[in-house]
Amino acid sequence: QSSMDRLVRLVKTKRRDLILITDDVYSTFVPGFRSLMAELPENTIGVYSYSKHFGCTGWRLGVIALHESNIYDRMIARLPARDRTALARRYSSISMDPAEIRFIDRMVADSRQVALNHTAGLSPPQQVQMALFSLFALTDSANSYKTLSQLIVRRRFAALMAGLELSLPSDEHRASYYAELDLMVWAEKLHGPDFVAFLRKNYECTDILFRLAAQSGVVLMHGGGFGGPEWSVRVSLANLPEETYPKIGEYLKEAAQAYVDEWHDSFRSK
Repeated sequence: QSSMDRLVRLVKTKRRDLILITDDVYSTFVPGFRSLMAELPENTIGVYSYSKHFGCTGWRLGVIALHESNIYDRMIARLPARDRTALARRYSSISMDPAEIRFIDRMVADSRQVALNHTAGLSPPQQVQMALFSLFALTDSANSYKTLSQLIVRRRFAALMAGLELSLPSDEHRASYYAELDLMVWAEKLHGPDFVAFLRKNYECTDILFRLAAQSGVVLMHGGGFGGPEWSVRVSLANLPEETYPKIGEYLKEAAQAYVDEWHDSFRSK
């Protein structure tokens, strides 16, 4: 909240033209979440997907939200005449009055290089599905579905930690949709810097992922592919029964222990 308050002060006192983008895809899994769109609606472009909350990843149900009164339309209107002329030329094929095209409609057109604007947006089946999801959320005035979804992923997260025999400090902002585990933090905490150096010298993180898959059939993702640490693994908590996650934790721990045993053997062989 302090970060949010600081950003609000910055915009209102110094940078009323500040462009903000908020990715709220996992927001429904965080209790009490309040979007930046609610605090600074005129400055904020909101990005959201129905996929996570309604369990329909792969259906491509993403949206961009923009307040009717926003800085982007006003900034475009204040551009130098030369720039406005160039924009009018760019969008002239889709409107008799391109200067009146709203920023959000320009984004839609740009997603198809303007010329194919008639193919932009979502297909009718996707639009219908999004409408049904939205209507369901609006009629669930008690937020029963959202509350239950939060409970489910938190129970799965706790089950995974139990299997790993790890405990993490509480985090009120944790969505618990994914768990990203930095194996190097675990390695150094339990076995020290020499074991970390052994791993870095002889292996890559993908080695443990392949070993885990070969030994147990559990397939995890490399966290580095999602912007995480080089030696992190990513566990999805979205789609497996709760009783599966302690086993995943145990299998991962067993796979990691094999590297510890190999490290110990390297001492004995000297």
